[in-house]
Amino acid sequence: MSNPSDPVAVTPGLLRTWGLPEPGESKNSRGRVMVVGGSRTSPGAVVLAGEAALRVGAGKVGVVTSPGAADAVRASFPEAGIHELAAGGGATAREVVADLEAADVVLVGPGIDDPEVARARLGLLAEAHVRCAVLDAFAVGVLPQIDRRALPASLIVNMNLDEAALLLGREVDDPIRDAVDIAARLDAVVHCYEAVATPAGAVWRVAPGGPGLGTAGSGDVLAGAIAGFAARGMDLERAASWGAWCHGRSGDRLTERMGLGFLARELASELPYAVREAEGSAS
Repeated sequence: MSNPSDPVAVTPGLLRTWGLPEPGESKNSRGRVMVVGGSRTSPGAVVLAGEAALRVGAGKVGVVTSPGAADAVRASFPEAGIHELAAGGGATAREVVADLEAADVVLVGPGIDDPEVARARLGLLAEAHVRCAVLDAFAVGVLPQIDRRALPASLIVNMNLDEAALLLGREVDDPIRDAVDIAARLDAVVHCYEAVATPAGAVWRVAPGGPGLGTAGSGDVLAGAIAGFAARGMDLERAASWGAWCHGRSGDRLTERMGLGFLARELASELPYAVREAEGSAS
């Protein structure tokens, strides 16, 4: 087991050693992701996350979003099944429970812009008896107000440094050590900046990528990639490491070709090439 003073570097060699699950013979064998998020002001976040999940090999993606975002999502994401869910839940919420229960992974957070909505969406995880979840963005910010027992035992929390500081109650001093601390507190696998940590204290270091990743929607792509790998049946810490490495490498590949200024949607499109590179199938 690694420790905070000696994290294991995530490299293509390590990822090749871990490998990827066999894809099977149909989309059903590659895993299903449900993305819960979006808002009238940020409908594209669930599209970016859902596309990223498909780009890393997940077989099916569904979206649960607000009525104000649903039409925009339908128009831009024909590969996904779309559920509309009002902020207050109610009868509409009951209609989506079956799809959430059937999902291999539920990703909650991309595009949510209201803490009340985030809390309500997290409540769906318990109602639907979700097996595995990835939390991102506003869903991370409201975690101090959520009973951990209401969340799935299999949990990945993807956070930036600001969200980590909110959970810690102070600024991040050391991303590696602080990620280990948060993972233990939340009883979850945590990805934060350069660190992937488990509740037991194992920790890996992932190169965080260049400045080009600091673009609108980049975090949604990252969360979707992690969810996609998890849906394929990987151990949670490996899914987080694969997702973080491929996200960073996609940014590096785009920077090599384009310089600064690429878009998050281009990051999602680059993910399959990063996956192939990690597997040793392409340069």
